[in-house]
Amino acid sequence: MKMIRIENVSKSFTLHNQGGAVIPVMANATFSVAPGECVALTGNSGAGKSTLMRMIYGNYLAASGSIIVGDTDVATAQPREIIALRRHTLGYVSQFLRVVPRVATVDVVAEPMLAVGVPRDAARARAEELLARLNIPETLWGLSPTTFSGGEQQRVNIARGFAHRYPAMLLDEPTASLDATNRETVLSLIEEAKARGAAIVGIFHDAPARDRVADREVDVSAFTPRRAA
Repeated sequence: MKMIRIENVSKSFTLHNQGGAVIPVMANATFSVAPGECVALTGNSGAGKSTLMRMIYGNYLAASGSIIVGDTDVATAQPREIIALRRHTLGYVSQFLRVVPRVATVDVVAEPMLAVGVPRDAARARAEELLARLNIPETLWGLSPTTFSGGEQQRVNIARGFAHRYPAMLLDEPTASLDATNRETVLSLIEEAKARGAAIVGIFHDAPARDRVADREVDVSAFTPRRAA
């Protein structure tokens, strides 16, 4: 049983400020990811890696095809179904943290677990464990990350992304800009997620990191629409 199934997915963008011109950017994208497997999306800049990731997460709507995560087809799901999918099943680790003012860092990290019913004490303990592993000083845990450095905010975001043990995960450059110690921690978190059965799709420009955690690669440029002559 595959956890993530992408079948014949196509995508185009309409340029409303240029007379409604339609630009096809992806055609017939097809691949799947099994539990415990990490698939790395590769291809040149502009090939559509981020576009495909956003379609899997439901931020972009596919023009055709199916994007099945668990038992939800993201391509046709209602907004409430997408919200439930993101809460319980599909995690997303991006490079940037949406900072919530006046919310303590430990609560920012714990929130995804609280949303699925994890007891507060257990959620905070898991959050503290991740913050410690990612070298966020304990003196900062009670503060909002609004005043943190960019690197600290990135590590808080990673901690938040790995807090709930999602069955499926999307990773967008999870090791970008990290020092060697924190990079090693993130790679260990990815390996731990795979070991417990998470299906992972990732973008990794860090080739050694990709080689370490990815079981195989999918070259997104294979899904580039053919241009008419």
